Amino acid sequence: MILRDRDLISIQEARQSVERASEAQKKFAAFSQEQIDAVVEACADAATAAGEQLARVAVEETGYGNVPDKILKNRLASVDVPRAIRGMKTVGILREDREKGIIEIGEPVGVVAAVIPSTNPTSTTIYKTLISLKARNAVVLSPHPTAMRCICDTVTVLGRAALKMGAPEGLIECLQHPTMPGTQELMKSRLVGVILATGGTGLVRAAYSSGRPAYGVGPGNVPSLIERTANVKKAVADIFAGKTFDYGTICSSEQSIVAEEAVREKALEECRLQGGYFLSEEEIHRLGEMVFSGGSATANTRIVGRAATTIAEMAGINVPPATRVLIARLDGVGRDFPLSAEKLSPILSFYSAANLGACVDLCVRLLQFGGLGHTASIHSQNEAAVKRFGLAVPAFRIVVNSSSVHGSIGYSTNLFPAMTLGCGSPGGNITSDNIGPQHLMNVKRVAWESRAVEHRTIAADQRMAGASFPTSPAKPVKALAAESASTVSAASAVVAAITAPEAETASTAVPNRETIARIVERVFMARGIPRGGALSAETTVTMPATPAIVAPPPEQTKHSPSPASAPDPAPLAAEAAELASPQAAPPARFDVVEFVSENDVRIAMQRNDKIFVGPKTIVTPSARDLGNSHDMFVVTDALPGPSQKLRRTS
Repeated sequence: MILRDRDLISIQEARQSVERASEAQKKFAAFSQEQIDAVVEACADAATAAGEQLARVAVEETGYGNVPDKILKNRLASVDVPRAIRGMKTVGILREDREKGIIEIGEPVGVVAAVIPSTNPTSTTIYKTLISLKARNAVVLSPHPTAMRCICDTVTVLGRAALKMGAPEGLIECLQHPTMPGTQELMKSRLVGVILATGGTGLVRAAYSSGRPAYGVGPGNVPSLIERTANVKKAVADIFAGKTFDYGTICSSEQSIVAEEAVREKALEECRLQGGYFLSEEEIHRLGEMVFSGGSATANTRIVGRAATTIAEMAGINVPPATRVLIARLDGVGRDFPLSAEKLSPILSFYSAANLGACVDLCVRLLQFGGLGHTASIHSQNEAAVKRFGLAVPAFRIVVNSSSVHGSIGYSTNLFPAMTLGCGSPGGNITSDNIGPQHLMNVKRVAWESRAVEHRTIAADQRMAGASFPTSPAKPVKALAAESASTVSAASAVVAAITAPEAETASTAVPNRETIARIVERVFMARGIPRGGALSAETTVTMPATPAIVAPPPEQTKHSPSPASAPDPAPLAAEAAELASPQAAPPARFDVVEFVSENDVRIAMQRNDKIFVGPKTIVTPSARDLGNSHDMFVVTDALPGPSQKLRRTS
């Protein structure tokens, strides 16, 4: 069947392109770091060589901007971006932290769906392709329909260079029949790993609602503050350089000047001297209606990226031929003052305020009116004022003493060079970063154990009965015995093992294994834990979830006794004989506990309680170490039984 519907053609093309890119990416993912870098460098060199021609095609096709500035933007993408990512590791082990026992390994996301705008078509194509390839991804580009030819020409240049370096065919794809349905089909494809969306608010929202991970951008409404200590002549020159760069098509270009009262007149004079034309009240109204026709919230595309003289002529305003910027002096911010919004052209609004605090407040209001999270700039020699401004304004790129455009994209600052500038959550974006290869790959982490885990077990019969308390995988007693021959004896060394672990315990008279088993079984019975028979080599042990901790008797609450030395081991033998007697029965409640696990100690620590132990108390080695280190044990010569007055050992 031959498709004739433009949308259906675009949808089919999107599906086929992403399938080819996915197959190519699987091969590309096996490339070494050296091979990846060689492909990136070859593409960058080819784009640099073709930069001027691509800039001319872009201006001819879209009518936006001017050739010299588009050449500079192309060079930012083909020269500055490769320089910034040169040496960046994106294959195999990225980082290794031996101290923490962690290694990080890079993995590509797969296929990048790159949506390209008409305002910066060729430079954005070069930039997004290079950072995608650097992270071992394939890329499918969806051009803006009004810039399709220059974008596809750029893709052809990049694709040929990649193929010459051995890259698989289909690694760089471009839609030849772009429509909104086709772009949406591309963005929601399950073969797409991430979307790089640059364009209007509607497009970015479509990217976020596609169901695939996406990096979008928000609108900019950049205020530029001239503080009283600023070099006013340079400040105005920087602002005009940014505002006229490619005729204001970059969304981080200045939209408003906010001058502190002390330098207002000097700033106004510099604006006039450097080619600014101040509009009258009637001209402000006329221009506002043309730029935001019909009360639209976005600038009329007819004036976007046009020279100031061209825009003035369109609005019927006579200006000198040397006019570089049209300036509207405004008293407010918001819908009643249309030119206070983002204009994407050489049009500025001008404000002044009494002091720094009032200027900062005004800049915040401007950002809230359509530029949250994007960019702001300040011109000042006062570091404290710069910091105050940076802390207060809701923008994630604060450019100091430079053009906000050149500073934000990393041309005149050390920010990462980028044509996609995240605005964070205030701007509805997932990140506030300048997007680079690091955002287009996943990182898996291999982590070694740094802290021992307590091995807690539960018997098979309790698991079958559906025991509800938390446990870890069961571990047989014979496995515990195999780990350390001294574990059982240490567990049964009673108080001597608690308070004097360094003392010799081999000759101490302690209950035998059967006696210990009976004590543990009695503890289980008292705590309502079902047991069957004495401990054997095949039996597993469950540490109680709730410790048997007894509050100090009333007469002891003011002065809690401290741990004492180990008691005489003689009572142990008597107690063992008593336990062996058939008349021995487990008491109803205890003040002195019989059995202590590490978990008992931790719970006692959380409750800020003490654990009372006597000559018959069995303490596990881990409980002993933890309890001693936190002074948790109170040693008495009392035996487990009904509530009784504490008898502390000496």
